[in-house]
Amino acid sequence: MNIERHTKSLHCVLAGALLALGTFGSLGSAVAAEPAAQKIRVRGTVVALAGEQLQVKSREGDTVHIALKPGWSVAAVAKASVNDIKQGDYVGIASLPKSEGGDGALEVLIFPPQMKGTGEGSYGWDLQPNSTMTNATVGDAVKSVQGSVVTVSYHGQDKKISIQRDTPVVTLAPATAADLKPGAVVFVPAEKGANGAISSGQVIVGKNGVVPPM
Repeated sequence: MNIERHTKSLHCVLAGALLALGTFGSLGSAVAAEPAAQKIRVRGTVVALAGEQLQVKSREGDTVHIALKPGWSVAAVAKASVNDIKQGDYVGIASLPKSEGGDGALEVLIFPPQMKGTGEGSYGWDLQPNSTMTNATVGDAVKSVQGSVVTVSYHGQDKKISIQRDTPVVTLAPATAADLKPGAVVFVPAEKGANGAISSGQVIVGKNGVVPPM
């Protein structure tokens, strides 16, 4: 995968993996709109990759067959740490409400600089029940012995999220189809058509012992 394609790949992966957009633009009043495909996220391990067909054993235990779209791309996750998060970074944080107030992070993805602004906002996420995904810019990060509390900003709003030191923090790294070997952990943003068929143009894969936490 050359540099140009890898950059494009990261763009596609982030857009697919972290945007919760479920609608499509109109094709015009003269054209009948087709039903929008359902946005889904497949988490699990690779069973097999055969050509453009990916089989994944999902975290729910069933085998999911995914048709990979022409030009599909793959990226890996690389380990980072809470200490890598700094003011001005653009991050995607899955979190849960805390009983004492505020949110606690389940995982953090530090976007590459060219991805700043991707999917900005805070919306429902299915990593765990009641979790949300917040894509936003870090305003400040107050570090402590236990971890950090970051203030992130999106659409003129601020949100404080605590990040414990054992919270998974990752960024993106190069990968190829060869990394989609049996047993590899994957996160696949996908679409489910009206006929039940599942397709995707992007795959995020675990590599070098780091697994997609999102």
